Amino acid sequence: MTSTSRNLLVTGACGFIGSNFVRQRVAEGHNVTVLDALTYAGHKENLDGISGPGSVELVVGNICNGPLVAELLTRNKINGLINFAAESHVDRSIDAPSAFIETNINGTFTLLNASYEYWKTLPESEKNQFRYVQISTDEVYGSLGTTGKFHEKLPYEPNSPYSASKAAADHLVRAWHHTYGLPTVTTNCSNNYGPRQFPEKLIPHMIFCALNGKPLPVYGDGGNIRDWIHVEDHCNGIWLALTKGKPGGTYCFGGNSERNNLDVVRNICRALDKLSPRKDGKSHDTSITFVKDRLGHDRRYAIDDSLAQRELGFTRVYKDFEAGLGATIQWYLENGAWVRAVTGKAATK
Repeated sequence: MTSTSRNLLVTGACGFIGSNFVRQRVAEGHNVTVLDALTYAGHKENLDGISGPGSVELVVGNICNGPLVAELLTRNKINGLINFAAESHVDRSIDAPSAFIETNINGTFTLLNASYEYWKTLPESEKNQFRYVQISTDEVYGSLGTTGKFHEKLPYEPNSPYSASKAAADHLVRAWHHTYGLPTVTTNCSNNYGPRQFPEKLIPHMIFCALNGKPLPVYGDGGNIRDWIHVEDHCNGIWLALTKGKPGGTYCFGGNSERNNLDVVRNICRALDKLSPRKDGKSHDTSITFVKDRLGHDRRYAIDDSLAQRELGFTRVYKDFEAGLGATIQWYLENGAWVRAVTGKAATK
């Protein structure tokens, strides 16, 4: 694939990771069509301020709407579809799994089917350029012990309705490549952090709880370990997978920053003690509260992304998690308008 401007269809790009991906691509001169259903975690505000030589168009719609997807592919002469659209919160999948089946599995099927029908009509040169990129998660691999890391050759062992639905979607992507020849790429990532993350996730949730004087709820003993990657590094990796990845290939992206949940929360508290100290003079970490553990809570995730480094030239800009976390907290403190729009309240006490 060449480095010329591309026409991209990016689904779920009013969410956290997708909006950061679009921001990067428009700045580089690519033309992006965003398809988003604007569910609870998708917000138009995530696309505010995007600028560059490229363009962005928002189409409000569902990825399960096959005719709409087909129309966008043809009308905008798409040569890359990147699927970020997903139900992604594990707790929600435990309480109400049906939405995860509908979006993550049926939605992926619809996108694959529409992409294949469109791809078949393209001239040979454009067929070779087209890519379908599926954004997956490290959770499809299950839970690690005290050693080892996830990598592309591991079997899938999903443990939650969320990860099971993502695993099913990944298998569909593989099948559409091996059966029909559709040029697909799948990426699996570790936990993301950075600006514009919906506050049901650990880091922004703890920030907002602390700033609003609420308890900081930590599951179990807080010893569950995650590998953290900054969203901008992850989005750079996705772009490399799209432009340099082998059709049918899978690439893992991690942050090389394993931290247990309790340490992450304590790091947030230390940063907020400096940036937004409590009026009573106490440290924010005095509000940490341990709550009943999540059902089926995986103990440890970690990713080996050496394949992406070798084949794609992947590198991380944010090599220091604590520095990236501090910048992330600062972003939330400085963007009260975004917080009010997304959560209905300011990130202040």
